[in-house]
Amino acid sequence: MILLINSAHCQVAGFAVATVGWILSTICMGFAEWRVWYMNNTSLLPSGLARVGMWKICIYYHADNFYRATSCYHYTYCDTFLPLDIRIAQNLLLIASILGLLGKASITFALRNVYMGILRKNATCNAFVASGILNIAAGVCISVAVTWNYHSVMNEEEIAFPPYFYVPFKPDAQEIGNAIIVACLAAFLMLLSGLCFLSYKFPLDSHVCPEILEI
Repeated sequence: MILLINSAHCQVAGFAVATVGWILSTICMGFAEWRVWYMNNTSLLPSGLARVGMWKICIYYHADNFYRATSCYHYTYCDTFLPLDIRIAQNLLLIASILGLLGKASITFALRNVYMGILRKNATCNAFVASGILNIAAGVCISVAVTWNYHSVMNEEEIAFPPYFYVPFKPDAQEIGNAIIVACLAAFLMLLSGLCFLSYKFPLDSHVCPEILEI
């Protein structure tokens, strides 16, 4: 049993890393700063910026040398104006959150077996492998969403927001937002924890030897 516990120290650290990564992956979904649109002053709209997220857009207008928040609009699946990249990224981030949660459940089961001394090699190793695969898949989903968003910003792709959003079809300039940093960190942590779980090796000499009482 001691050998089992000693061999799982890396996986305990991986559990902590996976937990932080999963929290960051769920947080970045709600950020409205995946893209930052800069809008110059026109006859119809004052100068300002828009923070475009995966689930909402927040608009800020320039006043008194700083940007003042005016309104935020949330998206739904019924909104047809959303481009394909945002729609897919929404689903990828949701899938990553679910996969990360399942991975945490699997690693919890595996570590429970280790620390309770339940010597079932197949059950324990399979749980570690399942958790590793789930976390790596979650990290890949986040990475794809980040990469596609970066590609859209670099190509200055437009979004046809409804007129009542008071946002132009295409901004004067745009850049990636701070949510990308959080998402990249989440993807890295999920991938790292997945590799850590897959590296678990069940000790070959972990069998229990009965004590022989001398008479």
